[in-house]
Amino acid sequence: MTDQPAAAASFLIGTARLHAREVAAAAADPSVRVVLSEQALEVLGRSREVVQRAIESGHKVYGLNTLLGSGRDTAVAEESILAYQIQVVRYHDSGVGGLLDAAEARATVLARLIGFSRGGSGVRPETARFYARLLNRGVLPAIPRDGSVGSSDLTQLAAVAAVAIGEGQVLSPDGPPVPGGEALAAAGLEPLALAPGEALALVSANSYSIGVGALLLGRLLRLADLADTALALSLEATARYDGGGNLSPFSAAVQAAKAVDGQAVSAGNVRRLVRGGWLEQDGRDASVQDALSFRAAPQTHGAFRWQLGALEEALEVELNGQGDNPLTDLASGRMVSGGNFQPMQLALAFEALRLGLAHLGISSERRIAKLYPPQRRIRQQHLAAAGDGAALAREELPGLLWYSAAGLLAELKTLAAPATLGAPTLSADVEDHSTLAPLALQQLERSAEAAEKLFTIEALTAAYLLSRAGDATATGAGARAGGGPGAAGTGERPLGAGTGAIQARLERVLAHGASGGLTASALLDAARDDLHSALAERATGEGESHDGEAHGRGEAAQ
Repeated sequence: MTDQPAAAASFLIGTARLHAREVAAAAADPSVRVVLSEQALEVLGRSREVVQRAIESGHKVYGLNTLLGSGRDTAVAEESILAYQIQVVRYHDSGVGGLLDAAEARATVLARLIGFSRGGSGVRPETARFYARLLNRGVLPAIPRDGSVGSSDLTQLAAVAAVAIGEGQVLSPDGPPVPGGEALAAAGLEPLALAPGEALALVSANSYSIGVGALLLGRLLRLADLADTALALSLEATARYDGGGNLSPFSAAVQAAKAVDGQAVSAGNVRRLVRGGWLEQDGRDASVQDALSFRAAPQTHGAFRWQLGALEEALEVELNGQGDNPLTDLASGRMVSGGNFQPMQLALAFEALRLGLAHLGISSERRIAKLYPPQRRIRQQHLAAAGDGAALAREELPGLLWYSAAGLLAELKTLAAPATLGAPTLSADVEDHSTLAPLALQQLERSAEAAEKLFTIEALTAAYLLSRAGDATATGAGARAGGGPGAAGTGERPLGAGTGAIQARLERVLAHGASGGLTASALLDAARDDLHSALAERATGEGESHDGEAHGRGEAAQ
């Protein structure tokens, strides 16, 4: 393991404001080289001078020359200060559960390094450089996922600090974790000898919640686009089978009438996806109003996008703030006890998003339910055609995916319950409130996983019906609009350019699943991967906006 070549992309940590999306991108790409600017190193040097003056003053400073938690008023003898640094790391290295993956571990270390650079920790410049070398030489600590109650991610960061001092374990790409000392030696690094006060500075932050939260933000932004895409496909399908698909609720006029951040973005996404298709044709005989799961979808999807903005803001407050205790205050030259390690804003953002995802899931499952009757008619026709010994046509879409969707919705509703209210009091009732931000984050990760599956089921269901639109009898306005549905994307009822492209991809996935005998689970995974690829290609090819309309995270069309 060696430093990345000079030509590798770099991520500069200076004194300027950093953005969550940039941090996530750097954490996700192991080829990115992390660089500390001279200005950041200067801030670190001045911060350490404050710590040194506190040491020389002989005054009690929490964690510098006292014990921690309920031992806050018990002094540590001067001759034991250096040994105490090792004890602090070992004591807090108590995490349990599965290990963070490589990107999550990198994000955690990177977030802590950024925290050092803000000047509140009081670590030496060489300590910050050491953390940068861990990242640049691919030494990623094996970090247990569980153990933090959200009043600093103590156990996760202690797993990092343990590796820094030559202990702990390091992730291996080829097998189980390896001892930290061996990994440091292989990377050409000597273990870090901690200076007074540095042990607490290394562990007293919320870098797991911040770093992994930044990674999750990117996933949730993509999830918002996936929800819009599934909705657009369902609009196309309900237009052909049930006379629905009214685009009036997605009009620019409706969005301009109520300034909800994100609402116009989702509505614009849908309009762009269906552009050029039958849903836009003047005089199409559609119901005057669809069910609320269609008609109020811009409001529901838009509120979720607004919540994503709140999460991004909370992450950037933490990334660019000083969450240390004690805080090394450069302005006064003092070390100040405080509670900035309590990331309540971030924890509540994680909480709220799970509730928002549950509401998206309710609408998605209801749309899937409304697409079930035409599936039943198609199966009945296939069964009738199999009389007199004829082979029964194989169904490309597993028949009870709707039930799987219902189960996923139940999971989303359960996960929407508060997580941050459950922490007991700790450390002899001194630590009598905690945010449980890590638990709220982990529950949100589970919610994102369930929601991705749910929206994929919706998209698959709609795509299947659109591919078999000639196999079932239309009802209502759909029958009046052409005497019965023809094949999707052809004749008088073409799909929109965007929905047509997505439908064609999913139709291929369905055909491959039928011919290859894929299980429902494997089919769902393949469809989800294909949808992610399609959305990534669309974002790359079209940028943030298209013909003045909103796309993805772009500006809302008015």
